[in-house]
Amino acid sequence: MTRYAVYALPGALGDADAPEALRLRAAAEEWYAREEFRDLTAGARRYGFHATLKAPFRLADGTTEAGLRSAADAFAAERAPVTIAAPRVEALGSFRALRPGGDESAIDALAADAVRAFDGFRAAPSPAETARRRPDRMTPRQRELFERWGYPYVLDEFRFHLTLTDPVPVDRAARVDAALADEFAGVAGADVPLLSVALFVEPEPGAPFEVHSVHPFPRPQESRR
Repeated sequence: MTRYAVYALPGALGDADAPEALRLRAAAEEWYAREEFRDLTAGARRYGFHATLKAPFRLADGTTEAGLRSAADAFAAERAPVTIAAPRVEALGSFRALRPGGDESAIDALAADAVRAFDGFRAAPSPAETARRRPDRMTPRQRELFERWGYPYVLDEFRFHLTLTDPVPVDRAARVDAALADEFAGVAGADVPLLSVALFVEPEPGAPFEVHSVHPFPRPQESRR
């Protein structure tokens, strides 16, 4: 069954996007294409370069894809661009991801708003989906969030990140970290404007997630001289 997600995708607007966002997305796509690490990026590539705002969900009864897209338009229209402050490669457990190197308050607020705004479109997880999440391994707070929002890493448990790898074995970590440092050296330290949110779609279970639609934030009009 089809699933949808609301993601932050730097560079989603193509030529209309910020140069820093386009460079970051290009570096990520080059990273995903590296043959020597493809076994360590299979999951990351399937979900696509992104940071999760609203985790993947099936549509609730009585909701439609067209309604979800309209809701994304309305959501974006009420927001302003935010900044991913100086993203840098970090380890998140055994994964590697790009994480902000500065203030995260605006991007955290955007994610919290998305969790709430799109929740009416989310079908409750099935017993099988719940079991795959391993609620027995969650903290009490994560379990509470999962039961309310369908995902444990939201609100106060949220950490903005742009995933780059699947779990990295300890014996390959040094090589992977060196390769990531090299790959992202040209974009390290630069603030990256986020000018939109994107709806992604997984057409069928196990299929790659695809960009369904991009929803730009309004931008202040350039002053006329």
